[in-house]
Amino acid sequence: MRVGVLTGGGDCPGLNAVIRAVVRKGVQEYGYDFIGFRDGWRGPLENHTIPLDIRAVRGILPRGGTILGSSRTNPLQSEDGIRRVKDTLAKQEVDALIAIGGEDTLGVAARLSGDYGIRCVGVPKTIDNDLSATDYTFGFDTAVNIATEAIDRLHTTAESHMRVLVVEVMGRHAGWIALHSGLAGGANAILIPERRFDVDQICGWVESRFKIRYAPIVVVAEGAMPKGGDAVLKDDTLDSFGHVRLSGIGEWLAKEIERRTGKEARTTVLGHVQRGGTPSAFDRWLATRFGLHAIDAVRDEDFGTMVALRGTDIVRVPLADATARLKTVNPSLYAEAEVFFG
Repeated sequence: MRVGVLTGGGDCPGLNAVIRAVVRKGVQEYGYDFIGFRDGWRGPLENHTIPLDIRAVRGILPRGGTILGSSRTNPLQSEDGIRRVKDTLAKQEVDALIAIGGEDTLGVAARLSGDYGIRCVGVPKTIDNDLSATDYTFGFDTAVNIATEAIDRLHTTAESHMRVLVVEVMGRHAGWIALHSGLAGGANAILIPERRFDVDQICGWVESRFKIRYAPIVVVAEGAMPKGGDAVLKDDTLDSFGHVRLSGIGEWLAKEIERRTGKEARTTVLGHVQRGGTPSAFDRWLATRFGLHAIDAVRDEDFGTMVALRGTDIVRVPLADATARLKTVNPSLYAEAEVFFG
C-alpha cells in the first residue's frame, strides 16, 4: 500500500503531529510506503511531492505549521483539475490519500471520493472548531490559549491608560475562539458572527465599566457584524473557494466606541499569531490520535470517511456529512457568557 498525505487550507498547530502519527504507525505496523504532496491540493494538481518516511517525521511533533506546506488551492475550480489529480495519483502509484484540513479541503476530498472514486480519508483541522461532525478540531485549543494570553496581557495596559481595548480574533462564520478566549480572559463583551451586535449597547457596557474605574476589553470575531451593517472586508478579492478576506471589524468598532463615548479606544488584531507556534498539549494529543485512527481507516479500506472526536472516543463519519454544515455557537452557550458583559 502506498499512501499519499496532504495538508490544505490555513496552517495550524498540530498538523505535523498528524503526519508523524500516520507515518509512524503506517510504516511500523502495516509496512506502508508514504509520499507527501506539497502545498495542499496544489501538490496532486502539479505532481509536486516529497518523500515521507520515519526519518522525515522525526522531531516534528512540537513544531507548528506543516512540513508539507499548505495552500487554498481548489482542484475542482482548476482547469481539467480532476484529471490532473487522477493522473498524478496514478503516476505516483498512490493507493489511498489522507487529506488533513478544514471545511474546504475536506469538501474537495468528499467530492473526489464520492463522485470520482478517489480513495480518501479525512482528518479535521481548523482553529475555528467549526466542523459539525467532531466535538473538537486540533489547532483550536492552541488558538484559544494564545488569544487568552493576549487578553490577559491587554488588561494591564488598558487599566494603566484607562482605555477601551478591542481585540479582534479569527472566526469567519463561527465565534468559538472569541467565545472561549473572551470568557477565559474576562472580556466585558464578546461579539460573534452568529449574533449581530448593537453598537449603542456595546457603548453602554463600556461606559458602565468606566464608572467603576475599570478599563473594558471587547473581544470581536473577524466575521462579527453590527445590526444593519455588513462584514468588514480587507478587500473584495476571492480565493479559489469563494471566500473574501475579512479584517477590520476591530478597528471599525474601536472608532465607533471612541466617537460615541469620547473614551480613548485601541485595537489589537491577533491575526495569524493564533495559527502559529508550538501546539498545546491537547492539540498534540488530539492530532496524534487522529493520525493513528486515519491510517487505521486506510488499512480497513474505509474510504470516504473522516476521523472525529466524540467525547473521548475517535470515531469515523462520512466525509459528506462532516462537511455538510458548519458547527456554530449555540445560543445557550453565548447566553452563559452574557452574564459577564457590561
